[in-house]
Amino acid sequence: MGNYDEDTAFLGERGQFFMILFFLLNAIYISTGFHSFYIIFVGASPLHHCQVVDGNLSEVWMNASIPNETVNGKLQPSQCWRYRLDAVRNLSAQGYSPQDVNLTDVIQEKCVDGWTYSTDIYQSTIVSEWDLVCDSEWKVPFVSSTLYMGYLLGSIVSGQLSDRFGRKQVIFISLAAEALMILAQSFSHSWLLFCILYFFVGAFQISLYITAFVLGTEVLSKSLRVLFTTLGVFLHYCIGYMVLPWIAFAIRDWRYLLRVLSGLSMVYIPLWWLIPESPRWLLAQGRVLESEAILRRAAKANNITAPDVIFKESEVKEAAENSNYSTLQILKSSKIRQTTLMCLMLWMAINVGYFGLSLNTSNLFGDPFLNCFLSAVTEVPAYIVSTFLLKSCPRRPLLAAFLSIGGAFLLFIQMIPETELYPTVLRNLGMGMCSSAARIGSITAPYVIFLGTFNKYLPYILMGSITIVSSLSSIFLPETFGKVLPETLEQMQKCKSFLKRDNITLEEGQTSVPMKEEKI
Repeated sequence: MGNYDEDTAFLGERGQFFMILFFLLNAIYISTGFHSFYIIFVGASPLHHCQVVDGNLSEVWMNASIPNETVNGKLQPSQCWRYRLDAVRNLSAQGYSPQDVNLTDVIQEKCVDGWTYSTDIYQSTIVSEWDLVCDSEWKVPFVSSTLYMGYLLGSIVSGQLSDRFGRKQVIFISLAAEALMILAQSFSHSWLLFCILYFFVGAFQISLYITAFVLGTEVLSKSLRVLFTTLGVFLHYCIGYMVLPWIAFAIRDWRYLLRVLSGLSMVYIPLWWLIPESPRWLLAQGRVLESEAILRRAAKANNITAPDVIFKESEVKEAAENSNYSTLQILKSSKIRQTTLMCLMLWMAINVGYFGLSLNTSNLFGDPFLNCFLSAVTEVPAYIVSTFLLKSCPRRPLLAAFLSIGGAFLLFIQMIPETELYPTVLRNLGMGMCSSAARIGSITAPYVIFLGTFNKYLPYILMGSITIVSSLSSIFLPETFGKVLPETLEQMQKCKSFLKRDNITLEEGQTSVPMKEEKI
């Protein structure tokens, strides 16, 4: 298995098989784009104020019964308080008009009769349907967090499942299950049921995301693998993110919006017959004939004659020996353990900032649909530039620099007057653990944004500080620029050490290095 790339080099780099598979796998990520952020519109909070139910009050007095309050320097009707109706009723009965009295002397009360919601932007959201405002306002960020709690579970479980049952099966089961959960969400009769279903949406969605990512890295050729992991995945995810606000703009009712988003997943059904299983995974399971059959079909699609024997018997034996790994293997090796620790810190910090900024688009001034679209559009040049930089520059300095710059801009917002390291045998497990750390960051992101209710700059200060501090962690990561994809633990352990540079590196075409005995 250490010679997999060498053994499959006869397929070439840009044949028809690889190009078709490249676009099919990328197409899957369009769905993850508009499924990741529909809570921006489904959970949006329309303008609202206390409902005044009193047939004896004139329209003037009903409007006057809502006190004004200053929010971010602007005077607006209170969203959670009203003047006591018995006092307002007495003043009205005595013939006074609102201009004749000082209403600030009247005692205020909470919205005991519910709320009236504006339908200028949204016809219906879960906030307006279940009154998730005022004392229940905390339930809105909790809804968002349930998705990321599901991400946490899916990140942990998906790696185990795909390593046992195969990448392809987990991808399509996750895709179908996610669509069913979203459809079921549209029929939710309570906030609690919505949260429970949203949890499973997150679990299946991240399982789909990670497993498709791993499948792409294992099946695609070297050149397309880099393009897939640095540009393809994220750009198509971004396309889905950009499509979402247009769908939400056309469908303003949250239940119908979810049904449409769920139904769009039906277009992926034919992909079951077009996307193959990972030959690397099949080889690791000892299913050599199936692995070779896929490679021979690939050779036929690329108009290439495959060799009579693709994998040597010694490599098949090595693959079987390296297939029995668990999460403990990541913790046993000191170098992998140190690398993983750095990745956990980075993924947590990055996700606090990314999801915090993305979920906050509905709270910005201006049209929420346009804000969401622009938020997605701004990611496109970042993905394109990063792709070119990753091909030509060392990764660690780039990561540290952009984290520092991004954190600095978050801190500077308040100044404006009135945004692969693991081997094949552990790749899915490693991705799952790092993604689990990212989920902890994304779970807290909605509450970071919730801090904006106290001070609108506080979320940006917190996200900026975390991002800048996390940039220091990237200095200790092993450098992956110019290195081949590691296949075994031995190759992984020869990557850069936590404290010092390791003089032994893998050159292009070299598949193994001498392994020194290490005490753990």
